[in-house]
Amino acid sequence: MSGIMNRGNAASCMVLFLAVTLFTARAAAQAAYVSIQVTNAGTIEGLVKWTGPIPKIPELPITKNKEVCDPESRKTRDLERLLIDSAGGVANAVVYLKDIAKGKAMDLPSARQHLDQKECRYVPHILLVPEGSALQIRSSDPILHTVHMAGAAANNIPFPFQDQDIAVPMRRNGVVDLKCNAGHVWMNAEILVVKHPYYAVTDEHGLFKLTDVPAGEYQIEAWHEGWEIVREETVLDVAAQVQVRRPIYSDPKTWAKQVTVRTGETSHVNFTISAQ
Repeated sequence: MSGIMNRGNAASCMVLFLAVTLFTARAAAQAAYVSIQVTNAGTIEGLVKWTGPIPKIPELPITKNKEVCDPESRKTRDLERLLIDSAGGVANAVVYLKDIAKGKAMDLPSARQHLDQKECRYVPHILLVPEGSALQIRSSDPILHTVHMAGAAANNIPFPFQDQDIAVPMRRNGVVDLKCNAGHVWMNAEILVVKHPYYAVTDEHGLFKLTDVPAGEYQIEAWHEGWEIVREETVLDVAAQVQVRRPIYSDPKTWAKQVTVRTGETSHVNFTISAQ
């Protein structure tokens, strides 16, 4: 009898231990970022600028579905991995506050949470999606696309019909790499699944702004997806059922600085990035 009671006590202890562990894990996840009313807010704005020689990134030939993918008969497609304006401003860099514990409620731009497949491009090229919410995906093209996800999310979602909409939950924070498995090997984009709202994608001139930042000291980082083609991989074009070659890109790069935010003031932070 005592053995049975001991086993029962052990089982009860194990259930209690698992319950406490689960509660602690959930509490820790919830404590990672706390939304508050920010009464001592400041602003951070700045520029991400390129210096030094600009790498020559090859364009890829448009090899299929040209009536949809190449309506202007350009014959090649820019991979959009490194966009620099005439003054050196770098578009599509992501600037964010690292390890901020509390601040404003999530207010990332809606346009960065919606992906369209249009003329065999991913639009926009860089997406920002709150952890635990859904990425909204559409295909405006009347041909087969697939959204192949790798990284913080793994998926392969077919879009056989034009104007088809699918919502995909983004459950884990991190970077998600996007490619098309239907033979459109030039298609690529990146999703950042994030825990807090202090992220901004630089515009076509390399400019960014973070608003409603609580006063304090922060580490601020600029992230870029990487621009080099380091090798190719052989993959199956699921539409044509033939093997095709698709580029693999270099790893993302980050640059870090410190910034002081004061109530009612704008702090300026500029990043200079290069191929080095």
